[in-house]
Amino acid sequence: METLQLIDKNPHSNREKEAYRMLRTNIELTGIENQVITVTSVQPNDGKTTVSFELARAFSDSGKKVLYIDADLRKSVFVQRYGIKGNPKGLSHYLSGQEALSKVIYKTDEEKLYVLPTGATTVLPTELLSKPRFAQLLEEAKKVFDYVIVDTSPLGFVIDAALVAKASDASLLVVASDSCSRKFVKNVIAQLRNANPNFLGVVLNKVEMDTNIYAQADGYYGKRNAAHSAGYKKEK
Repeated sequence: METLQLIDKNPHSNREKEAYRMLRTNIELTGIENQVITVTSVQPNDGKTTVSFELARAFSDSGKKVLYIDADLRKSVFVQRYGIKGNPKGLSHYLSGQEALSKVIYKTDEEKLYVLPTGATTVLPTELLSKPRFAQLLEEAKKVFDYVIVDTSPLGFVIDAALVAKASDASLLVVASDSCSRKFVKNVIAQLRNANPNFLGVVLNKVEMDTNIYAQADGYYGKRNAAHSAGYKKEK
């Protein structure tokens, strides 16, 4: 198995890291059956890739064996954001039958953290993600990893995340502070719940560090006081 070196281009502060640890702990408290977690957002630039990968990293830091899957087959930013060199093969190669799963999962230079990048860009992401091969991938991953975090395209714009959530154990929604209407957020939550009733909640992202903000979506969020992974609370 090849090893990919990760480069933090924007290192997080201790306060931000603590927010991700809090998010991890809250998810752990929802039960061990929530092993495969889909992470999506309402719209682009909400920060779902950062939140999903840093959540995976927080789980691995606690001693869990974790697989991060970049399933945003439309416009992935993971490889570029974390400074991964070359153009590693990944999910699209596996789903299209070009590579075995063992050839597209990579170790990282961080202990217990593994990644499955998107691979080549495809014009048929929905078709690939709806294949039984994808659901089988998640089932196989559950036998090897303690947690599988799946980063997907924004559900407010394309349906891909609903397909991934249907094959997962649970889902999370990332929403950037002051970026969209409550109605828009509620519509996306409804789509996630239709795909899989086990919706864990919302991560309010990109909150000013020196403020305490209250936001609400379908009776939710709660107090937030950290940027990036700002917190988590189970949706009622």
